[in-house]
Parts: sequence; C-alpha cells; structure tokens
Amino acid sequence: MAHDHLHSTTGSDVHETANEHTGSSNHASAHEPTGSSNHASAHEPTGSSNHAPAHEHTGDSNHAHNHDHCDHCDHCETHSHEHGHPHEHAHDHAHDHEHENGHSHGHSHDHGEHHHHHEEGGTRESIIRIAVAAVLLVAAIIIEKTLSLPTWQLLLVFLVPYLVAGWDTLKEAAEGISHGDALDENFLMSIATIGALVIGFLPGGEPQFAEAVFVMLFFQIGELFEGIAEGNSRRSIAHLMDIRPDTANLEKDGAVSVVSPESVVPGDVIVIRPGEKVPLDGDVIEGSSTLDTKALTGESVPRGVSAGEEIRSGCINLSGVLRVRVTKPFGDSTASKILELVENAAENKSRSENFITRFARIYTPIVVGAAVLLALVPTLLGGQFTVWLYRALLFLVVSCPCALVISVPLSFFGGIGGASRKGILFKGSNYMEALSKTDTVIFDKTGTLTKGVFEVTAVHPELIEEKELLHLAAHVERYSSHPIAASLKAAYPDEADDCTVEDVTEIAGKGVRANVNGQQVSVGNSALMDMVGASWHPCEKTGTIVHVAIDGVYAGHIVVSDVVKEDAAEAISSLRSAGVGRTVMLTGDSETVGQAVAAELGLDECYAALLPEGKVAKVEELLASAPSGRTLAFVGDGINDAPVLARADVGIAMGGLGSDAAIEAADVVLMDDKPGKIATAIAIARRTIRIARENTWFAIGVKLLVLILAALGLATMWMAVFADVGVTVLAVLNAMRALR
Repeated sequence: MAHDHLHSTTGSDVHETANEHTGSSNHASAHEPTGSSNHASAHEPTGSSNHAPAHEHTGDSNHAHNHDHCDHCDHCETHSHEHGHPHEHAHDHAHDHEHENGHSHGHSHDHGEHHHHHEEGGTRESIIRIAVAAVLLVAAIIIEKTLSLPTWQLLLVFLVPYLVAGWDTLKEAAEGISHGDALDENFLMSIATIGALVIGFLPGGEPQFAEAVFVMLFFQIGELFEGIAEGNSRRSIAHLMDIRPDTANLEKDGAVSVVSPESVVPGDVIVIRPGEKVPLDGDVIEGSSTLDTKALTGESVPRGVSAGEEIRSGCINLSGVLRVRVTKPFGDSTASKILELVENAAENKSRSENFITRFARIYTPIVVGAAVLLALVPTLLGGQFTVWLYRALLFLVVSCPCALVISVPLSFFGGIGGASRKGILFKGSNYMEALSKTDTVIFDKTGTLTKGVFEVTAVHPELIEEKELLHLAAHVERYSSHPIAASLKAAYPDEADDCTVEDVTEIAGKGVRANVNGQQVSVGNSALMDMVGASWHPCEKTGTIVHVAIDGVYAGHIVVSDVVKEDAAEAISSLRSAGVGRTVMLTGDSETVGQAVAAELGLDECYAALLPEGKVAKVEELLASAPSGRTLAFVGDGINDAPVLARADVGIAMGGLGSDAAIEAADVVLMDDKPGKIATAIAIARRTIRIARENTWFAIGVKLLVLILAALGLATMWMAVFADVGVTVLAVLNAMRALR
C-alpha cells in the first residue's frame, strides 16, 4: 500500500536540521523578533522594559492618571462592566527552534514514490474491478472443482481474475524496479503471488492458484479501503478549512464587480453580502452584521461586528451588508496563513513517525532477506524446496510495512485535523507529541488569564449615590484617552449628557480636576486627594483605585482592574484533572496583583514583577527542575512573549484570530482567547499519540507472530493476508478515530 499518503513529496527528500534530542531540558531556541518589539500598552504591568505602560499599577507615579491600589475596604460593591479595547500588535518572529527535549522543529520527508488516486471516479472504478475479479475468482474455483483440467490450463483460468485484480500492482512493481525501488509493497506482493502461481509446477509443490488471486484481491481491497479512509480524512479537513473564497466584490467608482481576491490590494473597498465568506482582512467602514467564526475558532456562537471594527478573512457574514477597507493582501490574510499552517503541519514529523520511517527501512529488507534464506538454507540442508519456498512466500506477504507506514501518519493527520475543527492549530505532529508529555504549564497573566483590559470592578461611594460617583468621574475624564479613563467612561456610557464640564486640568502624577455644573471635581490618586485636602482612605480590593473629591470633600473611590477571564479558573482545574502537575503564572505586574489572581484561579505558583528577560530566566529555571521525559508548555498571547514561547518545549499562543504574531510565534495556536482549550489540546494530543501507539504495537505484534508461525510451518497464506491487509485495514480504521 502507499508510502506517500499525506505529502506530495516523492522520492527521497530528507531535510537535515539542527534539532538534537539529547533528552536534556536545557536547550537553546531562537525566536528573534524581526520588527520592533517596543510598543505602548495599557494592559501591561509595571516593570516591563519592552513596553511603556500608560499606567503604573503599584504605588504612585508621575503620570496624570495614576491612582492607588485598594488595600482596605469593607463595603465595596463589585460591578463588572464589559467594554472592548481592541489592540493589534504586529511582530514577525523568525521561527527557528532548537529543542533538545524530544521534539523536532525542523522538517523531514522520506516517502516512497507511490500515490493513491481514489477520487470519486477512481474509487468507483476500483470497486467495479475488484467485484469483477471476485466473480471471476469464484468462477475459476468452480471450474477447478468441477473440471479435471491439467495444471497449466488451471493457471490460465486463474490468471484472468489475477490480472484483473493485480494488473496495476504488477505495473507499479515494474516501474519501481526501473526506478531502483525494488523493495516497495507492489514488488513484494507481485513476487509473493507469482511465486504462489508457479509453486504448483515445481516437484512436490501443491497448486496455490486460488490463494495467489486471493492475496492480490485482498491487497487491492486494502489499497481501496485506505485510499477511501485517507480521502475522507482529507475531505473532512478540506471542508473544515474551506474558508478562503474564490471571489471578492470589489467596489470602484460606485460600481461593484466580482474579482479574484488575489487582485485586491490594501486600501481597496470590498462589499460582503449576507451568506458570503469574508475574502480578505480589513476594517469595516459601513454596516453591521454577525459573523460565523466557527471555521476559525471552533465556536458556534456568532460574533457581532460593526463600523470601525476589524474583520478577518475566513468568517461567514450572516446578516447585514458590510463595506470593508482591505488592510492586507490576499496572501497575508488570516485565512491564507491558517491554510498554510495546516498544510505545512505534516512536514514537522513526530518521533513516532520518524521511528516508523526508520523501522520500515530496516524491517522490509530484513524480512525479504530472511525469506531468501528460508527458501535456500533448509533446501541446501536437505529440506523440500517447495515447502520452504511456500514459507518464504508467506514472509514476503508479511514483509510489507503498510499498516505502519499508513496508519501512524494518518493518526497524526487526523489528530491535527480534529484539533483544527475545535480552533486549535498544531504546527506539526512533533508539537502534538511534545504537548502530550506536558507536566508543567506556565501562563502569562495579561491577555491570557485576564482580559487584558481595564474594567470598573467595584464602586464605593461615601457622600453621593454610586451612579452619581461614576457620572462625575466619567465627566472629568471625558477628554482623556488613558485606559483608566476609558474604563470609567465605559462604566458610565451616558456621560455625554447636558452637564457643563469646564476648566479641565491635568495635574502631573496626580490626576485630573474639572468644574462640573459649578462644582470642582478632582479625580486621581491619593496625592491629588492630599493636595485638595480630601480625607481619603485605602481599600482592600486589588486593583487601581480612583479617588473622587467634590469641592475638596472626599466622595468615594472606584476600583479599576484587569478582569480574570470567565473560564480561567475552570481551565486550571481541567489541566489539573488532565494530569498536569504544575501550573505557574509569570507576570510583570505587582506582587499584590499577581498573588490575588493566582489565588483566585488556584494556580500552584506565581512569580510577579518580572521583566521580559526575567520571564525567560524563570522558564529556564523551571525547565531545569522539570521531571525527566516530561515537557513544559508556555501560554501567552503571542504578541510580547516571543522569547518565552521560543524557550519553552511547547509554545502556545492564544487569540490567534486577532494576531499575526500569534500565528508566527508559537508551536500551537488557539484561535480564540479561551484558556480552557489548553486542556482540550492536551487531551487531543494524548489521544492521538495513544492511537498511533496502538497501531504500531498491534501491527508489529501480529506481523512478528505470523512470521514465527510461517517459519515453523504453522501459518497459511490466509494468515499472511490478514497480517498484511487485515492489520492495515484495522489500523486505518483505528487511525480514523483521531479525526473525531
């Protein structure tokens, strides 16, 4: 059967890499950013040298919007106000990993020059040929039983179904010999069946005509079956990843024309009607709609989009007409990048696949050599040649490594496809194998376990109502673009009322002061309260404290903090249930904030106030203490965690749907921002590895058993057929489970 099911590579195409697997946890990986890694972020904690936070989270600082952290407050009322702060950070990272911990980041191909052609028409043709051959075989057996024909005439009778069933195999065997590949499965099956046809003409030999035709017939059935199975697997993934449309509606000079997406350039305006796929990435400039992102994220709940928001290719527009200004060429679109990632995933082969490739190289020549020796040595020692030749023919039938060469890569192919259906993209089966061994999972905090945006989480009024406190704070912060100000305005969306706001003044390092309806309202940190003579008090809540004073009298405070994602705690619990022994959080935020989040989520360890280089050093330390044979995974947002993603055994980037950097930086990409999918990814990886191992040991075990029985004269041709075709069919069936 085929050696080249999952790649288009033919012949020998081996790429040597610098990835050595010494088992040591200390290894060097390079993920060098090719663009600028310095950018302003309101979501990053204090202390990161790679980012310029617009707000400090610890103590006071010299920013006009600095506020205090809440430490002691008994009566804060907690509120959650959702609002979005879309942020896009584009970084290109060279993906050149060098891991020594059991998985390769390179490429390896070594496939025989054999291809299936079991498309719909070819499948029907094969079924008809097999059915005709089966009918002719039955007729030949009836003729053999009812007519006393000489042996040579019986040969002619059985040659008809034999050639109908096996002509393609004989032809490919001849082509293999002409290309110097004499030990492929077609050649071995041809020699075994031809030997069975002629053994009856040798002295003392019994005719094996029916057995020869049966072997060839079942070989063709096995070829057909695995071709159909592989086709189903490919079609399932192709249907899943059918996210790139063939056309785009280009708007120019008021007219809309249907063009190829490749011809659209950034800056062009396209129109996306209900029911159409989004062909290119861009910004919505007119219209609102809901999008089906299932093909990208695995989520069935539609996502709303409106003017001013970004839209990604590969989604399906469900309701309204959208006008979109294109921001990326077709080749750089999200859909194109994802398709390229999935198509290239098979290049990064796992240890299991590399083992099978090496095993097949050794196994087949050894068994063929053993068959030759089995036919000759006992004969030279006085044994009957036909008896030992028959046993040698059984060896040739069993020598085909098809069950291994097909089912193990198909298992990983199915596993990668099944994961992509859930919005989890593996960049290769080697990363799937590494993830299956994960014992330690390290999380970045901001944007991974938390939403990465500030929200009002508690309001503590003293002189006025809660709503009025938010009202005044939002008015004073009306003209500020600071993230804290944005969170206050989002918490009180009706801020643009008929109130009079005058004399807005920013006070460096303290806050903002303004006259609202004739009252002087001060909004800021404790230093501002001291300056205006307001008697403030701290709060026990963790977060950033925004104090408010009216005409110098303290009116209360508002707590603003980065909110933990809804499924973060459940994600940590799921990892623990999956057997992950250690969960760790690294953050550049303050110790108080970090420990509060870690305690809320039930993490085992938390290391706070870390600079980017400190995170890498901490990962090095955790790698050194990891159990032997187990791996360490780092989970980040793929934007500013490239050095740590590269240093870990497995780098997992979240939110790939909104970040080119995520797709480039990591080994595994989660297409949405749900940490709960990490446990799902580990479960898929472990299940896929288990299926591949089941196929490996089942195939090797049955083949070795039949070889031993054949050498002892206890095996029949039917056993040999089962050891080859039967085992292959069962292994392929088992491999197909990985797709689900």
